[in-house]
Amino acid sequence: MRPIRIATRGSALALRQTTLMRERLAALGCDAELEVLRTEGDRSQTAPAAIGVTGIFVKELEEALLARRCDLAVHSLKDLPTRLPEGLVLAAVPEREDPRDAVIVARGRGLAAVPAGGRLGTTSPRRVAQLAVARPDLACVPMRGNVDTRLRKLAEGVVDGLVLAMAGLNRLGRAEEREALAVDLMLPASCQGALGLECREDDAELRAVLHALEHAASRVEVEAERAFVRALGCGCQAPVGVLGRVGTSALTLTAVVASLDGKQLLRGEATGPVSDGARLGQELAASLIARGAAEILAEARRVLPA
Repeated sequence: MRPIRIATRGSALALRQTTLMRERLAALGCDAELEVLRTEGDRSQTAPAAIGVTGIFVKELEEALLARRCDLAVHSLKDLPTRLPEGLVLAAVPEREDPRDAVIVARGRGLAAVPAGGRLGTTSPRRVAQLAVARPDLACVPMRGNVDTRLRKLAEGVVDGLVLAMAGLNRLGRAEEREALAVDLMLPASCQGALGLECREDDAELRAVLHALEHAASRVEVEAERAFVRALGCGCQAPVGVLGRVGTSALTLTAVVASLDGKQLLRGEATGPVSDGARLGQELAASLIARGAAEILAEARRVLPA
């Protein structure tokens, strides 16, 4: 196998994730070099993202693949649009990390330790909406930047707590006092905790190598989740949570669509064969749309920046 050129973003988390995949490839006897690219999402860290906008963290990586400047891109799969450019494929989904959200509090441990009327740092409409149900007394403060930046702001007293992805904290080896939020309180974003390995469709040699990194259960879960958000017509910034779980003989998909203030909150769940995850995601989306999900998301789009 020729040396593989891997495109990646330059954040600490992106580099760590790409390095993990590079190590997995090395164990298969494949040499790889990293090509660090700056994406639109990296250039606009101070601007809030609209709920329908997708791909701001991946566009430049995909362009490098199509131009044959790189062979492979490693993505946080939640950032990857559900429809890929012609000529590219999601070649492998490695085993998923913990998909849950976590709360880190300045004093104490867990969401209950945040004082009444406290300030939680998060920019995600999905988190804001679900926190409005769990802790309506709290104020959510917009908080962008990498994990280290957010933790520094917590230490400086800008906020009383942070909500971050467990997967990112785990991959970065951060051992701060933290509490994983139960999924019945906070459903994660589609594909949270999963990585996506994207390459050119015509690169049969590389696709064969990447197949060894595929984790079947993780693929089933994320394909169902991606089908769900595709059917809703929303991106990762929508106030939408969804989580697939493969059991011994079936796939269970749980989802929530919420208004930004948490006052309207639709939950749904569906179970079906692991071989039919995409259909399950579509059917669950149709069920929530019939109950008013489209109207809730339309209002969120009206309020949030375009």
